[in-house]
Amino acid sequence: MFAPSRDEARRFFFGTWGKYRRGEALTDLETVALQAISLHPEYHALLDRPEQHLERDYAPESGQVNPFLHLSLHLAVEEQLAIDQPRGIRGHYQRLLARTGSEHDAKHVVLECLGETMWQAQRSGTPPDEKLYLDCLDRQSGIKTSTS
Repeated sequence: MFAPSRDEARRFFFGTWGKYRRGEALTDLETVALQAISLHPEYHALLDRPEQHLERDYAPESGQVNPFLHLSLHLAVEEQLAIDQPRGIRGHYQRLLARTGSEHDAKHVVLECLGETMWQAQRSGTPPDEKLYLDCLDRQSGIKTSTS
């Protein structure tokens, strides 16, 4: 399992953006990352200055969004959609896409559920709960479940 450190993940995004800006060839994963970066122009200036932002902390309690976490969650969602794992996530995404009318908005809903699931796992010290994740997607995509 690939589990980069915080700095490795950040360097990946800085590197991808730098290669794109220099017109260099990108790997397949970098191409997917660039698609997420392109959807977030608010991060472009930050990615232009790795020396200023590599070590920066983003405190959720102060309302700051961690752009690197956000982009990483985009990559995770893309992978999950590509392999339909957890099973059924593509169907949820399609329903969200129909509801929102926007690929980016639909992915953000999925991303929010994934983030909530990851936060719960960290808080409880357990692996991510697939049922919790899918239940969140059920609620967001308008499916009524027996436990909701």
